[in-house]
Amino acid sequence: MKHRVSLLIFILLASFSSSSIFAQRMNMQEALQKSSLDSQFFYIAALSRSQDADFKLIRKTNLEVLRKNALDTVKTLKTEIKTLKESSSSHASTTTELETKISTLEAELAQEKSKTDSISFMGIDFSKASYHTLVWSIIIVLTLAFLITLASFRKAKVDTNTHKEVANEAQEELQTLRKKSMEREQQLKRQLLDEQMKRNS
Repeated sequence: MKHRVSLLIFILLASFSSSSIFAQRMNMQEALQKSSLDSQFFYIAALSRSQDADFKLIRKTNLEVLRKNALDTVKTLKTEIKTLKESSSSHASTTTELETKISTLEAELAQEKSKTDSISFMGIDFSKASYHTLVWSIIIVLTLAFLITLASFRKAKVDTNTHKEVANEAQEELQTLRKKSMEREQQLKRQLLDEQMKRNS
């Protein structure tokens, strides 16, 4: 009877121990599949049996899973690095294209500004300030020329009127002198006739 009880206890302990070992293995398999690489190393170190202070006994299957996971992680990281490099080179080429476009746009903007700030007059490009100065100078010169011409015209008109008046006065004086000379001539003719008549009589 004692033998059966101890056998029963042994079977219970063995089944409990095997179930805990199985659960431990299941937990380790889950931990190795789902956790990060650093956590996987921690689980293997924590759940493996110690032989002494410096050594641990690790199952070959767990070591294979860890190696496979490490290779997968390295492969994933290499793929990510490659993608990032491609993305970086793509961004670099995009940045270069954008810088080229910006330079082109800045050159076009500078050209448009120079066109906007300059005015072509008689085939010569002037800045707006120079053009305005030139136009106002021409306007002032033309205004002065017009005023001088107008003053000269008025003076010529006044001189013409004065000359007309002087000519009219001279004409009148000439007419007066002619009348007087004709009258004197007639008087002299009469006197001559009178004298001739006196002599004849």
